[in-house]
Amino acid sequence: MERPGEKVGASFARDKPSAAAAPGGGHGVVHPAVVLLGLRLSDPVEIVKRVAEGLSFHALERFQRATRIPTDDLAEVVAIKPRTLHRRKKEGRLDPEESDRLLRVSRLFARVLDLFEGDADGARRWFYTPARALGGERPIDFARTDLGTREVEALIDRLEQGVLT
Repeated sequence: MERPGEKVGASFARDKPSAAAAPGGGHGVVHPAVVLLGLRLSDPVEIVKRVAEGLSFHALERFQRATRIPTDDLAEVVAIKPRTLHRRKKEGRLDPEESDRLLRVSRLFARVLDLFEGDADGARRWFYTPARALGGERPIDFARTDLGTREVEALIDRLEQGVLT
């Protein structure tokens, strides 16, 4: 979790997994996507179980605060209608499909945050900027589907390798 006075990116960089630290699937490494959700899970099996149970509404609120993505935009990318969002807040829990979509957008934002070396403002701006490589669409809009998310991840991979598209 974020420490007082610390940027999201600093927390992310501290918890970023490394290949050397995670042979055999990443056990013992806190995944950046779950850090953005306010969770401290390192075992992928436990993460999958949590998603299957439905994440707490607090995870969505934590991600929204950490990224400063407006709640309406976040609800749209996670495909939760406003009335359902209000109901989920009262219930205190997301359903498994919503939880999976929230984890997906968190994973993607963590990748963007890494691309921007922990600069959350820069990452957020990029997330909202239309990309020629995405047909002029914004990465946040592509994050609504699994295939779209994969396309944004492929774009991030190219950018990390210095391939400007």
